[in-house]
Amino acid sequence: MSIDAPVLPWRADNQFELLVDGVQFMPRLLAALQQAQRHIDVCLYLAEDGLCASALFDALCQQAQRGVRVRVQLDALGSRALGNTWRQRLAAAGVVLRWFNPLSWRRGLNIFQRDHRKLILIDGQAGFVGGMGATDEFWTPEPWPLQWHEVMVYMTGPVLADWQALFDNHWDNKPSLSWRTLRRAHHPWWPQSAQGLGRVAFAGCERQGDILWSLLQRLKLAQRQVCLATPYFLPTWSVRRQLIKAAKRGVQVRLLLTSSYTDHPPVRYAGQRYYRRLLKAGVEIYEYQPRFLHLKAVLVDDWVSIGSCNFDYWGLFFNLDANLESQDPSLVQAVADMLANDCQLSLSVSYQQWQQRPRSVRLKQWLWSLPDRLLVNLLDRRQ
Repeated sequence: MSIDAPVLPWRADNQFELLVDGVQFMPRLLAALQQAQRHIDVCLYLAEDGLCASALFDALCQQAQRGVRVRVQLDALGSRALGNTWRQRLAAAGVVLRWFNPLSWRRGLNIFQRDHRKLILIDGQAGFVGGMGATDEFWTPEPWPLQWHEVMVYMTGPVLADWQALFDNHWDNKPSLSWRTLRRAHHPWWPQSAQGLGRVAFAGCERQGDILWSLLQRLKLAQRQVCLATPYFLPTWSVRRQLIKAAKRGVQVRLLLTSSYTDHPPVRYAGQRYYRRLLKAGVEIYEYQPRFLHLKAVLVDDWVSIGSCNFDYWGLFFNLDANLESQDPSLVQAVADMLANDCQLSLSVSYQQWQQRPRSVRLKQWLWSLPDRLLVNLLDRRQ
């Protein structure tokens, strides 16, 4: 079966390393920032006062004072808890700080457009992409057992040029990086797995659908396994349909979702309204038990997608999001091992158990599914 051309091209000869949880990625990130010589670019959704933000912003201020060009873009909604002290310190150190889509009633419905990307680029030589935020839920200097489960990927190689272009495009507010324009460019598809193979997938506030399009193409081609991990399971109809079709043709399809450890219980209950049909079709559902599962990752056979996109309606229609897609065997294996271990630490939900759930749970699911149904109907009409 053939597959259409992707938006941004595949790049070979990269190096990728999966860093699981803040205990791994924050020390690596802070060490890499200390090595910067020319420029640092940071894009984050979540930032608030705390030990994590202090460690990160201290490093950025030090580098800016050394003459390194430091640019930081924070989302005005997600980072609204960052206090004035840090805002002033960053400015005084020479860090160029911008706020995406400042909160104002004059913006109307555009207020829902958010920059959800998590990206750090250093000198064009190293980069980090994933789902972290500069909050203590992700990392503190002292171990904290209930820190959120999250990953970042450390990257070097030619794919960094595309990540830099993506950052510069939004920083400069240029319309050149358009999904529809790039789709028409017909970049060549690289169908075989290879060492260091990766590409940038992105979604924008203009309903640019690179991440969704790529995911759907892969689900259609799935032959052996699918594992989708997301903290907010509100998938589009097209994603649910492909998951069910894959399970019915014999592919092992696993969903790794949150348990009662979640920062948005209503979203969890709303997403559970899809459980019955998925379980009946043979999809396996696991609810991660140790702590809040915040990572966003998809494994389909020998392909992975890791980044900031939750694969939900909100992210796919409103947010600026960015994922790394890769067919690098070592990265694919690392992701597969992580997801397999996470499933072992999860509660498996069976169809029989789900049919016997308490009435109180059914009521919560029904109540919180009402706004979700309204949103789904409105967005489906816009497609």
